[in-house]
Amino acid sequence: MENRADRKRSRLQHRLFCLMTGAAFLLLLAACGGGGEDADGAPAGGHDHQAHSSVTAEGDLQETTASLSDMPSFLAGESEYVKLSYAAAAKLKDTLRYIPCYCGCGESAGHRSSLNCFIAGVREDGRVVWDDHGARCGVCQQIALQSAKLKSEGSSDSDIRRFVDETYKEGYAKPTDTPLPPKV
Repeated sequence: MENRADRKRSRLQHRLFCLMTGAAFLLLLAACGGGGEDADGAPAGGHDHQAHSSVTAEGDLQETTASLSDMPSFLAGESEYVKLSYAAAAKLKDTLRYIPCYCGCGESAGHRSSLNCFIAGVREDGRVVWDDHGARCGVCQQIALQSAKLKSEGSSDSDIRRFVDETYKEGYAKPTDTPLPPKV
């Protein structure tokens, strides 16, 4: 009985942590501007992101934008929490490539890390291929925002990796086959 109570308390603490992470990240990114939309609802700058979209064999929508600061149009209408997770992925792309995802996307979508849930790749010219998988998956969003919070507190990539592995080792899908961060 005590084990069930401990699990329930742990889940509540985890939810509280996620809420606090989201709130902290909202404050952190409040001053950051995104591409946004103009008064007519079109993407800022008059650029049509829809022209740069494709769908993967797994059903994920991928969209190419000019840079990491130019968010994909598929985020229009999404919650602030989802948008924050994408902003976190953009800022932490060099960290998230060492952080596994525990939603099952390694097997279902061929992802290699949490980064792939949000960003399929960054081309040599700086263009970014975004993936909408992260917009539809709470586990992906939690991992990205928890990683961002830990990074902002000074945690190393190895510390973040240990935290995520420990937090998601039970009750979640098999992790992606993600390389360990380099030893510093």
